[in-house]
Amino acid sequence: MSRVHIAVFAGLIVLGNAPVRGDAPGSVSGTVRDSAGVPQIGAVVELLHPDLSVAASVSTDGGGRFAISSVSPGRYALKAMGASFLPSMRENVRVRAHTVVNLTLITLYEVMQWLPAEPRAAKASQDDWAWTLRSAANRPLLRWLEDGPLVVVTDRSGAATKLKARLMASGQEGTFGESGERISATIEETPSDSRALLARVDFSPKSDAGMESMLGFRQDLGYAGSVQSLAAMAIHPEVDTGGLDEAFVRTEETLHLGDEFDGEVGSEQVVARLGGSGSRTVAAALPFASAAWKNGSSSIRYRMTTILPNSQEAADSEAHAWAPAFSARNGALALEDGLHQEIGWERRTDVSNIAASVFADRIQNPVLEAMGHFANGDSTSASAMMLFDRSTGLLRAAGPEFSTAGAMASAERNLPGGYQIRLSYANGSALVLPAAARPAALAQVLAGTHPHRAQTYALSLSGTIEGTGTRWQASFRWQPEATVTPVAEYAADAEAPYLNWRLRQPIHLHRDGSGGFEGLLDVRNLLAQGYRPYMLSDGSLLIFAQDQRSFRAGLAFTF
Repeated sequence: MSRVHIAVFAGLIVLGNAPVRGDAPGSVSGTVRDSAGVPQIGAVVELLHPDLSVAASVSTDGGGRFAISSVSPGRYALKAMGASFLPSMRENVRVRAHTVVNLTLITLYEVMQWLPAEPRAAKASQDDWAWTLRSAANRPLLRWLEDGPLVVVTDRSGAATKLKARLMASGQEGTFGESGERISATIEETPSDSRALLARVDFSPKSDAGMESMLGFRQDLGYAGSVQSLAAMAIHPEVDTGGLDEAFVRTEETLHLGDEFDGEVGSEQVVARLGGSGSRTVAAALPFASAAWKNGSSSIRYRMTTILPNSQEAADSEAHAWAPAFSARNGALALEDGLHQEIGWERRTDVSNIAASVFADRIQNPVLEAMGHFANGDSTSASAMMLFDRSTGLLRAAGPEFSTAGAMASAERNLPGGYQIRLSYANGSALVLPAAARPAALAQVLAGTHPHRAQTYALSLSGTIEGTGTRWQASFRWQPEATVTPVAEYAADAEAPYLNWRLRQPIHLHRDGSGGFEGLLDVRNLLAQGYRPYMLSDGSLLIFAQDQRSFRAGLAFTF
């Protein structure tokens, strides 16, 4: 390993272990009681990060009291657990100098007696009992909506319960398979304290047939884990001359063996069809699995998957975030897949997270994306060899199969004021397109694609502005501009390439923040970096890029 690599890893380790300077450490204390108000002795109270990893764990004393000191200021969740009781959790706890939070534990019998829960009034005080009952009866287990857990609200006693629903109107430019304006409707329902359902419909008002739909189900199995299924379909009439239809079913099961071992196993069944003649139907079964052994704040993980992420920036509630990517090779539909195996180590503390891993990949049909500017407006020659989206002018071709091995490392840090910073590094092989000295045929340009060893570095900053509730994230990921596919393509949490900006601005209608509008703005590859232009023999111009510059803006309403 070169000196540059050693210096990068050393910097990541220093960032993961350096002390935080700024705000003084805070503390969290309170009392755990049952529904009758009796203090609970020996209840376990955990302080959780926003990603639900454990920051600290204590037990209550003889008076049911607990105290956690030396807590870095920020937003956390508190979870209380006791024998014969259901767990109780308070989310979005802002820890400052000294924070007091009281928790209430209830039994399964009490939940059965009280279901269905009486919805709280919009102006009611947020006492512990009301929160615990609402949590046990209605809190969703499937956290797929962007703006947090379900809140049940009614304006008057005895009114019907309103489950979480989200309606979003947005405009998008520069993304394959998107026709511009989109209308999305999402509904989440929790029929019991162990089940959750999610339904989503996404369509384009400019198209008679363009649509995405998704239906998800999750069953919690308590300490044993959970099972969940997801079915989705997408119809893209703007792709190619006959449209692209996709359908997939994803099933997975999580397993917990005590506090030290957990695992996940599942598969995705995919079917896709491209309109027209020729070899235009693809069917595949894509398995995945992972296992982890935990020891305190450290863990060792193994991951195997055959599914490449289609869009690493997409929200989990969007169907294409779970679907594999498609392209074409000589007029035939091609599915991007392969085999990824990874062994990694991770260490989490209350203020930082540092991880490192090694991997080995085999990638089949890697997607090469280009923006087309066709001579005389004739796209026939290019669309005969590539998957063509007429609404955006984007084309996708399948690149050559290749294998690679490499390493990844990342370090995250919580900063004063509720901000976060993340640095990451990876090396491995990516496909490159060499520069062309003269116009060439499209087949010749694609034939020049080959794997090349490369490195990538990324920096991400994010946070929430106090008072306005504005959530923002800015990131920059660098890699050689000749590369047209990602380095470490199977990385689950990689940033989008080059300069990106995301903004979420809530506009609440109720004082308790339970509903209202939210403004959305996503900009990817703002400076249009990594573009590789090629002039074809017929005078057409194709601009290849790992990620084209794209804009997405819209307004969402949650009720």
